[in-house]
Amino acid sequence: MAQSREWTYPGLRGQLVARTWSGSQTPTHLVVIAHGYGEHLGRYEAVADALVRNGAGVYAVDHLGHGKSEGERVLVEDFEDIVTDLHTLDEAARKEHPRLPVVLLGHSMGGLIASRYAQRYGDTLAALVLSSPVIGMWGAASALLAMEEIPDVPLDVTTLSRDPAVGERYAADPLVWHGPFKRTTVASMQRAVEAVNQGPGVGGLPLLWIHGEDDQLVPIEGTRSGIEHLRGGRYVERIYPGGRHELFNETNADEVIADVTEFIRTQLGAR
Repeated sequence: MAQSREWTYPGLRGQLVARTWSGSQTPTHLVVIAHGYGEHLGRYEAVADALVRNGAGVYAVDHLGHGKSEGERVLVEDFEDIVTDLHTLDEAARKEHPRLPVVLLGHSMGGLIASRYAQRYGDTLAALVLSSPVIGMWGAASALLAMEEIPDVPLDVTTLSRDPAVGERYAADPLVWHGPFKRTTVASMQRAVEAVNQGPGVGGLPLLWIHGEDDQLVPIEGTRSGIEHLRGGRYVERIYPGGRHELFNETNADEVIADVTEFIRTQLGAR
């Protein structure tokens, strides 16, 4: 297992909790992970361990209002601030490992953050991996904002993975947000999606898009338009039949992480 250490740094709107994973060997590259809505970096232990085994040093942060970080739970007023907080993490990683190439991996809401990050700082990245990203057209935002009151309905955990144990662990996790969406957050998420739609593509930055064919939380059809807008000449996609939202927790998770590590290895080798 990879060794990990937890540390903190000041974000724009509060103290943030980060984690670094490392192995016994000096890393050949770095991977920065942006987690999804309502969850936390602790759910990425297995992903980080696999990345470390493949030569990476791995960094992640609990976004503002998530996990162990400060802030009102799941309240995000402006996703540009979250992108800036992630850039601070990236700078800390580079300070510890100068001159190593950096890969950014974002899942779901973290895929939205990573997409906007690539638009702002793409020239500093070696590759971008987007897992079930909230980009393009996310109809849930409009539907939620049209409601007079957003209902306090628990997430259907069966939409996360075909493995029932994943949903059970999610439902029992005290660091996961189990309450309703907050209108301010949904509105700012919608603005961030539009910012990505109106922003530049990633040009020559290598991009891997992975998505489950049966993702009910972030339907693949809505995401595809965002990917088509972002993608440049070095683009790979992997669509998994039957896959639900959390591909790294799916029944074929080994296949998914193998595809990600192979993509990273190929792109770094081409540099």
